[in-house]
Amino acid sequence: MSHTYLIAEIGQNHNGSVDLAKLLIDKAAQKVVDPLFNKELKHWDAVKFTKRDLNEELSASAMAKPYDSPHSFGETYGEHREKLELSDEQHFELYKYAKANNLDFVETLCAIGCLSMLKLFTPDRLKVASRDLTNLPLLNAMAETKIPMIISTGMGGVKEIDDALEVITKHHDKVSILHCLSQYPSEYENINLNSIHFLKKRYSDFLIGYSDHSIGISIPTASVAMGAEMIEKHVTLDRSMKGTDQAGSLAPDGMYRMVRDIRNLELAFGVESKETSSAVESAKIKLERSIATNKYIPKGHKITLDDIHLLSPGDGFKWAEQENVIGKTTLKEISQDEVIYKDMIG
Repeated sequence: MSHTYLIAEIGQNHNGSVDLAKLLIDKAAQKVVDPLFNKELKHWDAVKFTKRDLNEELSASAMAKPYDSPHSFGETYGEHREKLELSDEQHFELYKYAKANNLDFVETLCAIGCLSMLKLFTPDRLKVASRDLTNLPLLNAMAETKIPMIISTGMGGVKEIDDALEVITKHHDKVSILHCLSQYPSEYENINLNSIHFLKKRYSDFLIGYSDHSIGISIPTASVAMGAEMIEKHVTLDRSMKGTDQAGSLAPDGMYRMVRDIRNLELAFGVESKETSSAVESAKIKLERSIATNKYIPKGHKITLDDIHLLSPGDGFKWAEQENVIGKTTLKEISQDEVIYKDMIG
C-alpha cells in the first residue's frame, strides 16, 4: 500500500506563540479513526514551521513601511514580522515537542542566516519556499547540510526547477519536488493538477508531491489519486484568528477529515487487476442470480429452456452454466420459483 507523506504546515499561524504552536502540534498528532469501520488510520506525518532572518527579508524602506491591516501585529511591516518570529531556541523546543508526539519536523528556512538553528538540532527535512526557488545561494547552503530537502514550485517552471536541482544535487539527491500555485486562495482553474503527471515523468528520480493553497480538502485528496506522494497543507486552530494565512488554512475538523480521506484513499488503491474480491462473497451469494424454475416441475421431468429463469440467491448455476441444467432430469419435484441445485437433477 502506498503511503502519502502529509505535512501540516503551521508556518507562522502560531502568531508568535509557542503555546499556540504546541496546540497545533497536538492537533496534527491527534488519533484519526474512521468510525464506519472503526479503523485507526495514520495521522499527519510531519509539522512544518517557517524561520525568517529579518536582516535578509525585505528592503529597509519596505520593512519601515506602516502596516495598517486587521492582520497586523505591529505598526510597521518590520515590527509585524518581528512579532511573528520565534527564536532558534523556541524552534528547538517545538522540534522536541513534535518528536515526542511521533511527528517529523520540517523547517522552511528563508535565508542563509536561518541555518544558525541547525547548531541546536537537525530537522527531518528542510523546505525551500516557492519565493526562494531561484535563491540559488540559499539552496546551495541548505544542500551543503545534506539534510533531505523539499522544493516548492509555486512561482517557477521547468527552468527554475532545473536550475535549483543542478545546485542541490551537487551535494545530495534527497529532494522532493512539490507542484504548487502561489495564489492565496488558489482559484481552481489555475491549479493545473496535471502538472503532477508531468513532474513525475520529467523528474522520475525524485519524490513528487503537491503543496495546496485551495480552500477545503478535495484538491489535495485528488492530487494523491493523481500520484502525489507528499502533501503540504496550511493548518490553524481557528480560521477566524488574526493572521493572513488563517482563513485559507484547515481548522482542526478539516485537518482530521483530510487525513481520514487520504488514508482511506490509500487503502482503496489496491492493485492493477480486476478480480472478484473476497470482501463481496456474502453479497454475491445473497444478490446474484441463479437458474430457477418458473413453474412447478415434477420428478422425472427433462428440463427445457422454457422451464427456467433467474432468481436470487446466487449459490446455484449461473446462466452461462445452463448446459448443466437443460436436458437434465429432475430427481425430485421442484416447486415454482425455486433455485435448481446440483442434487436436484441428474
